[in-house]
Amino acid sequence: MLKVDVQEEISNILFHAEKNRTDIKKFVDQYPELTIDVAYTIQERLIEKKCFEEKTEISGWKLGLTSKAKQRMMGVHEPSYGVLLQNMELHPGEPISIAPFIHAKIEPEIAFVMKKDLGGPVVTVADVLDATDYVIAAMEIIDSRYENFNFTLPDVIADNSSSSRYILGTKKHSVKDIDLERMGCVFKKNGQVCATTTAASIMGNPARAITWMANKLISRGKKVQAGEIILSGALTGAETLQKDDTFLVRFDGLDGFEVTFTE
Repeated sequence: MLKVDVQEEISNILFHAEKNRTDIKKFVDQYPELTIDVAYTIQERLIEKKCFEEKTEISGWKLGLTSKAKQRMMGVHEPSYGVLLQNMELHPGEPISIAPFIHAKIEPEIAFVMKKDLGGPVVTVADVLDATDYVIAAMEIIDSRYENFNFTLPDVIADNSSSSRYILGTKKHSVKDIDLERMGCVFKKNGQVCATTTAASIMGNPARAITWMANKLISRGKKVQAGEIILSGALTGAETLQKDDTFLVRFDGLDGFEVTFTE
């Protein structure tokens, strides 16, 4: 078991790496006893530190590694989750500076906003759909604090699953009005299509990914709460972003939006 003081040290290193825009080496090489469960504890310490130091609050959750291809690539059998904070939210239509990032990438997402808690004791897909207030197009900016985006699953979990910023669209949709399996998605970079896919790329149905996360949180004494935002997982591979890049995401029946990056 990784000592408590080492867990605290890792959370401090991750906090300052993001703050100072400096990348670091992954921790499992030095601490092979860094397990998934311990990594989530470190993530919780990191979030407490960020909320205190940055005077912000939790706004929701994000899923990662929701596709089988990404899980095979990482050598894991389940997704991961991270925490969204209020000061991570950006808005479509406003230019976004790349200055705060180390080596950021961007992904298209489907966001769920909840009207009820998901407290269990066991959460089902039907529970997730019933608790959803609305769904909305989204993009997530991820920015690993590890050199060259090189990490193991415990490393990335400790690093809040590479969370950085998120952008929500402006048009809200009832979950009853969209097809959460066959809904198509087009992702463009600078006017060129870089990926097309369907909502089923997220564990067959993004509501299934949220179900997994809700039950994982319950096992750790936490829960999804009413009013929180959940990014249900990337529908495509992440695209590297640079100054003057513009990205557009569009969904069948869910609308879409674009964002532009500046220096």
